Amino acid sequence: MSSVPDEAPVQDAIEDTPLEEAAVTDTSRVPAPSLEDEAELTLAEDLLSGIGALRRGLLRCGPDWPFGPLTGAQAELLRLVRREPGISVASAAATLRVAPNTVSTLVRQLTAAELLRRDADASDRRVARLQLTAAAEGRLGAWRDRRSHAVAAALRTLPADQRAVLTAVVPALAALTNHLEAATSATSAITSATKAATNSAQEAARGGSQ
Repeated sequence: MSSVPDEAPVQDAIEDTPLEEAAVTDTSRVPAPSLEDEAELTLAEDLLSGIGALRRGLLRCGPDWPFGPLTGAQAELLRLVRREPGISVASAAATLRVAPNTVSTLVRQLTAAELLRRDADASDRRVARLQLTAAAEGRLGAWRDRRSHAVAAALRTLPADQRAVLTAVVPALAALTNHLEAATSATSAITSATKAATNSAQEAARGGSQ
């Protein structure tokens, strides 16, 4: 994906401009998108539109989630445990890109709801292995099967060449997701480093004034 050039001059202009004028100045300095950029933007919009339409179609096949009101993070952890039964809290945190204590909190909530259980690792009792409960496994399996059968039935109506295109798209979507997650992680790291540097500078300033 393309990046905006002349980042430093734009930042200097923003710092020297009143806040109410900064956005206008910044926008005026951004070059017009190239034809290649326009193609990428059009593809991105088409992908988002297509994925959104597919999701809405799946919603019409039945409830989006079989367990009632769960948070997105709770549902995501349950999906992960179904894909990787026996996963540890640390591995789940790494896969979901969240802090281990966040996963521990989710595990406590889902255990209390009788949707998840913690089993001690056979070789290291300090490590907890996560498993769906039998009730959760059955409900999640039925929900997943219903959606999968609905999509499979729709796929059978498509010509072979379109099914081949969709087959090839799956790894490309996985790669796109990885790039998006990497970019998000990099942005978060930069934000954290900037905040830490700002806090250090403020502490140093306060110390010097005493």
